Amino acid sequence: MLDACAELLDETGYEALSTTRIAERAGVAIGSVYQFFPDKRAITQELTRRNVEQFVARVGRRFMEEEYRGWWEAVDAIIDEYVDMHRTVPGFRSLHFGDVVDLNLLDSDSENNTVIAGRLRGLLLKEFGLADSETLDLAVLVGVEAGDAVLKLAFRRDPDGAPDIIEAAKHLVRGFLSRQLKSWSPHVLTEGDVGR
Repeated sequence: MLDACAELLDETGYEALSTTRIAERAGVAIGSVYQFFPDKRAITQELTRRNVEQFVARVGRRFMEEEYRGWWEAVDAIIDEYVDMHRTVPGFRSLHFGDVVDLNLLDSDSENNTVIAGRLRGLLLKEFGLADSETLDLAVLVGVEAGDAVLKLAFRRDPDGAPDIIEAAKHLVRGFLSRQLKSWSPHVLTEGDVGR
Protein backbone atom coordinates (compact mmCIF):
# COMPACT_ATOMS: atom_id res chain seq x y z
CA MET A 1 0.00 0.00 0.00
CA LEU A 2 2.87 2.37 0.76
CA ASP A 3 4.46 1.64 -2.61
CA ALA A 4 1.14 2.30 -4.34
CA CYS A 5 0.78 5.55 -2.42
CA ALA A 6 4.31 6.61 -3.46
CA GLU A 7 3.62 5.90 -7.13
CA LEU A 8 0.33 7.81 -7.08
CA LEU A 9 1.90 10.79 -5.34
CA ASP A 10 4.42 11.10 -8.17
CA GLU A 11 1.75 10.66 -10.83
CA THR A 12 -1.07 12.81 -9.49
CA GLY A 13 0.06 14.68 -6.36
CA TYR A 14 -1.37 14.74 -2.85
CA GLU A 15 -4.63 16.51 -3.64
CA ALA A 16 -5.74 13.83 -6.12
CA LEU A 17 -4.64 11.00 -3.83
CA SER A 18 -7.40 8.92 -2.25
CA THR A 19 -7.66 5.72 -0.27
CA THR A 20 -9.76 4.24 -3.08
CA ARG A 21 -7.07 4.92 -5.66
CA ILE A 22 -4.40 3.51 -3.34
CA ALA A 23 -6.44 0.31 -2.84
CA GLU A 24 -6.95 -0.06 -6.59
CA ARG A 25 -3.24 0.46 -7.33
CA ALA A 26 -2.18 -1.92 -4.56
CA GLY A 27 -4.70 -4.55 -5.71
CA VAL A 28 -6.37 -4.80 -2.32
CA ALA A 29 -9.87 -4.23 -1.02
CA ILE A 30 -10.59 -0.78 0.40
CA GLY A 31 -11.29 -2.47 3.75
CA SER A 32 -7.69 -3.66 3.83
CA VAL A 33 -6.51 -0.06 3.53
CA TYR A 34 -8.80 1.05 6.36
CA GLN A 35 -7.60 -1.84 8.49
CA PHE A 36 -4.21 -0.12 8.69
CA PHE A 37 -4.85 3.53 7.77
CA PRO A 38 -7.90 5.68 8.58
CA ASP A 39 -7.25 8.14 5.73
CA LYS A 40 -4.76 9.28 3.09
CA ARG A 41 -2.96 11.51 5.61
CA ALA A 42 -2.15 8.46 7.75
CA ILE A 43 -0.77 6.63 4.72
CA THR A 44 1.40 9.57 3.68
CA GLN A 45 2.56 9.91 7.30
CA GLU A 46 3.74 6.30 7.29
CA LEU A 47 5.37 6.77 3.88
CA THR A 48 7.18 9.83 5.27
CA ARG A 49 8.44 7.81 8.22
CA ARG A 50 9.70 5.17 5.82
CA ASN A 51 11.47 7.86 3.75
CA VAL A 52 13.12 9.30 6.86
CA GLU A 53 14.29 5.88 8.04
CA GLN A 54 15.63 5.09 4.56
CA PHE A 55 17.40 8.45 4.36
CA VAL A 56 19.03 8.11 7.79
CA ALA A 57 20.02 4.49 7.04
CA ARG A 58 21.58 5.48 3.71
CA VAL A 59 23.53 8.33 5.32
CA GLY A 60 24.63 6.06 8.18
CA ARG A 61 25.78 3.40 5.72
CA ARG A 62 27.86 5.98 3.83
CA PHE A 63 29.39 7.16 7.09
CA MET A 64 30.45 3.56 7.84
CA GLU A 65 31.74 2.79 4.33
CA GLU A 66 33.48 6.05 3.42
CA GLU A 67 36.32 7.99 5.02
CA TYR A 68 35.76 11.72 5.54
CA ARG A 69 38.39 14.31 6.39
CA GLY A 70 35.77 15.99 8.56
CA TRP A 71 32.12 16.81 9.05
CA TRP A 72 32.13 19.14 6.01
CA GLU A 73 32.57 16.15 3.68
CA ALA A 74 29.81 14.36 5.58
CA VAL A 75 27.53 17.34 4.87
CA ASP A 76 28.14 16.81 1.15
CA ALA A 77 27.31 13.11 1.55
CA ILE A 78 24.06 13.96 3.36
CA ILE A 79 23.05 16.34 0.57
CA ASP A 80 24.04 13.79 -2.09
CA GLU A 81 21.77 11.18 -0.46
CA TYR A 82 18.86 13.64 -0.36
CA VAL A 83 19.39 14.44 -4.06
CA ASP A 84 19.64 10.76 -4.99
CA MET A 85 16.45 9.90 -3.10
CA HIS A 86 14.68 12.79 -4.81
CA ARG A 87 15.71 11.34 -8.17
CA THR A 88 15.15 7.63 -7.50
CA VAL A 89 12.76 6.90 -4.62
CA PRO A 90 9.08 6.86 -5.65
CA GLY A 91 7.01 9.41 -3.77
CA PHE A 92 9.99 11.24 -2.31
CA ARG A 93 9.98 14.13 -4.77
CA SER A 94 6.30 14.73 -4.04
CA LEU A 95 6.42 14.24 -0.30
CA HIS A 96 10.04 14.99 0.70
CA PHE A 97 9.89 14.56 4.47
CA GLY A 98 6.17 15.23 4.72
CA ASP A 99 6.27 19.02 4.77
CA VAL A 100 4.12 19.18 1.64
CA VAL A 101 1.28 17.62 3.60
CA ASP A 102 1.88 18.88 7.15
CA LEU A 103 4.85 20.52 8.88
CA ASN A 104 4.19 18.26 11.90
CA LEU A 105 3.63 15.02 10.02
CA LEU A 106 6.46 13.11 11.71
CA ASP A 107 5.86 14.34 15.26
CA SER A 108 2.92 16.32 16.58
CA ASP A 109 5.24 18.34 18.86
CA SER A 110 8.07 19.10 16.40
CA GLU A 111 8.25 20.27 12.82
CA ASN A 112 9.46 17.66 10.31
CA ASN A 113 12.81 19.36 9.67
CA THR A 114 13.42 19.51 13.43
CA VAL A 115 13.01 15.72 13.55
CA ILE A 116 15.37 15.32 10.56
CA ALA A 117 17.91 17.73 12.14
CA GLY A 118 17.83 15.70 15.36
CA ARG A 119 18.57 12.47 13.51
CA LEU A 120 21.40 14.04 11.49
CA ARG A 121 22.81 15.71 14.61
CA GLY A 122 22.97 12.28 16.24
CA LEU A 123 24.88 10.85 13.28
CA LEU A 124 27.34 13.78 13.27
CA LEU A 125 27.91 13.47 17.04
CA LYS A 126 28.53 9.75 16.78
CA GLU A 127 30.79 9.94 13.75
CA PHE A 128 32.78 13.13 14.31
CA GLY A 129 32.71 13.70 18.05
CA LEU A 130 31.37 17.23 17.79
CA ALA A 131 30.65 18.80 21.16
CA ASP A 132 27.01 18.26 22.09
CA SER A 133 25.50 21.67 22.76
CA GLU A 134 22.58 23.97 22.06
CA THR A 135 24.82 25.66 19.49
CA LEU A 136 25.10 22.38 17.59
CA ASP A 137 21.32 21.83 17.82
CA LEU A 138 20.57 25.25 16.39
CA ALA A 139 23.32 25.08 13.75
CA VAL A 140 22.15 21.71 12.40
CA LEU A 141 18.51 22.82 12.41
CA VAL A 142 19.28 26.02 10.50
CA GLY A 143 21.53 24.06 8.12
CA VAL A 144 18.74 21.56 7.43
CA GLU A 145 16.15 24.30 6.88
CA ALA A 146 18.43 26.32 4.58
CA GLY A 147 19.63 23.27 2.64
CA ASP A 148 16.07 21.98 2.26
CA ALA A 149 14.86 25.30 0.84
CA VAL A 150 17.72 25.61 -1.66
CA LEU A 151 17.44 21.97 -2.75
CA LYS A 152 13.72 22.41 -3.38
CA LEU A 153 14.64 25.36 -5.60
CA ALA A 154 17.11 23.13 -7.48
CA PHE A 155 14.34 20.63 -8.25
CA ARG A 156 11.85 23.32 -9.22
CA ARG A 157 14.38 24.60 -11.77
CA ASP A 158 15.26 21.16 -13.14
CA PRO A 159 13.43 17.85 -12.54
CA ASP A 160 16.81 16.18 -11.94
CA GLY A 161 18.04 19.01 -9.72
CA ALA A 162 19.95 21.98 -11.14
CA PRO A 163 23.63 21.08 -10.48
CA ASP A 164 24.70 24.67 -9.83
CA ILE A 165 21.96 25.13 -7.23
CA ILE A 166 22.80 21.80 -5.58
CA GLU A 167 26.42 23.00 -5.31
CA ALA A 168 25.15 26.31 -3.90
CA ALA A 169 23.23 24.36 -1.22
CA LYS A 170 26.42 22.54 -0.21
CA HIS A 171 28.35 25.81 -0.14
CA LEU A 172 25.69 27.49 1.96
CA VAL A 173 25.39 24.72 4.54
CA ARG A 174 29.14 24.08 4.86
CA GLY A 175 29.89 27.78 5.19
CA PHE A 176 27.18 28.38 7.76
CA LEU A 177 28.13 25.35 9.87
CA SER A 178 31.83 26.17 9.76
CA ARG A 179 31.15 29.64 11.16
CA GLN A 180 28.80 28.30 13.83
CA LEU A 181 30.80 25.28 14.96
CA LYS A 182 34.32 26.65 14.47
CA SER A 183 35.45 23.02 14.54
CA TRP A 184 37.29 22.68 11.25
CA SER A 185 41.04 22.78 11.03
CA PRO A 186 42.59 25.32 8.64
CA HIS A 187 45.43 22.80 8.15
CA VAL A 188 42.98 20.32 6.67
CA LEU A 189 40.51 22.63 5.01
CA THR A 190 40.87 26.25 3.99
CA GLU A 191 37.99 28.68 4.14
CA GLY A 192 37.96 28.72 0.35
CA ASP A 193 37.44 24.96 0.35
CA VAL A 194 34.44 25.28 2.67
CA GLY A 195 32.75 27.43 0.07
CA ARG A 196 33.67 25.12 -2.75
